[in-house]
Amino acid sequence: MSDVTRTIFLDGGGEQLELQRYRLRVLDGPDQGSEVTCDDARVTIGSAPSNHLVLNDPAVSRVHVGIDVSDTGYLLADKDSKNGVFIDDLRVKEVFLADQRTFRVGTSTIRFELTDERAEVHYSGQDRFGDLLGQSRPMREVFALLERVAPTDATVLIEGESGTGKELAAEAIHNHSPRADGPLIVLDCSAIPRDLIESELFGHVKGAFTGATGSRKGAFEAARGGTLFLDELGELATDLQPKLLRALEKREIKPVGSNRTIQTDVRIVAATNRNLLHEVREGNFREDLYYRFAVIRIALPPLRDRPEDIPLLVEHFLKLANARSGRGDVDIAYKTMEKLKRHRWPGNVRELKNFIDRAVLLTQGDNIETKFLAPSEPSQPSVPEAAETSAQAMVDTALQEGLPFKDAKNRLIEQFEKEYWGRLLESTDGNVSKAARIAGVHRKSVEYILKKLDLTRSDLGIE
Repeated sequence: MSDVTRTIFLDGGGEQLELQRYRLRVLDGPDQGSEVTCDDARVTIGSAPSNHLVLNDPAVSRVHVGIDVSDTGYLLADKDSKNGVFIDDLRVKEVFLADQRTFRVGTSTIRFELTDERAEVHYSGQDRFGDLLGQSRPMREVFALLERVAPTDATVLIEGESGTGKELAAEAIHNHSPRADGPLIVLDCSAIPRDLIESELFGHVKGAFTGATGSRKGAFEAARGGTLFLDELGELATDLQPKLLRALEKREIKPVGSNRTIQTDVRIVAATNRNLLHEVREGNFREDLYYRFAVIRIALPPLRDRPEDIPLLVEHFLKLANARSGRGDVDIAYKTMEKLKRHRWPGNVRELKNFIDRAVLLTQGDNIETKFLAPSEPSQPSVPEAAETSAQAMVDTALQEGLPFKDAKNRLIEQFEKEYWGRLLESTDGNVSKAARIAGVHRKSVEYILKKLDLTRSDLGIE
């Protein structure tokens, strides 16, 4: 056992890992001088904004390398990167790091430095929290944090790649909190036109802007007594961030066009697939606002980093898919399960669930097969002809009317959204839950979009 890490087994099946914090310092390369201090049991390095250490190095993969901490030590592991990981001139797949050890990824050299500070990582003895499932250490670490945080009123920032279950985590936090009887309001910061986001957050009064024919409550008021879930927080426009900061600090809002302030009573949970601390360093996100949100940070691991959870998830999704299909007898063979555990799952748990749903519907036998992982699709041009024509027509109209770029863009987006959701809901006979599953978004997000677009069942021709 390492002298800098040790595991303590707790009552109730949980564990506690005591570790020494460490620092990752970039010695040379495009990000020379950058550094991060880490106290997580699992850290990743790469070019994607979701990594703990983000490198602007063209020779670095999106998720290039990871460091996993256990009672054995600090394990550096190549995450199937394109250009590999090197210590001196030796390419390595996995290696335990000692203090002051340097390694190279792409054209960047990084030094691993132990600090004098210690940290504790807790692991739950449970294999689920709410609708989140997992028996791996990374997920049990998430569950342990959720178990402690959910009953409080603390602001929570959920980080993770698309499809890892950020919305499920937000729902679980709400449902295990004293505010569970209150509303859970979902606001997707990436789905709202920039010029409407302030109104959606804080509300507006009649005549506040063109089209404001009446007063309207915003998300803060709608969530009174409950939880406000701000999804895709990293997409929030920089000019709106100071107003959101004031709302969080003073616990009051001012509707657009109004001179009066309204006291708020909400718990804030936010989610992002970006590394917001990296966005702060890049000047895309306010540092003071980041620390307002990052009171508690919960990082959901990608499915590729927890393959031991796949059998549990497959069993759960198979049960649901069998019930929906009415078959009730489709199973999975051992070899197929092993193939699923080796798959990279770029779409994470959402991709796995969609695969199971598709495989149960399409299989002719009693077992699902991995051939349904990549269903064949008819070849099509990169830009469908109809969409290209529609976009060109919109540009022609915008130029003829002298519309500003922002207004023209918003009009085109609105036209696309109405067409997309109109056709999708028409194909599902108005079943919002089914449409949400197909689109890969939360049901509440669909309800919000339909309300924003003012689409009704009669508009869609649905009885």
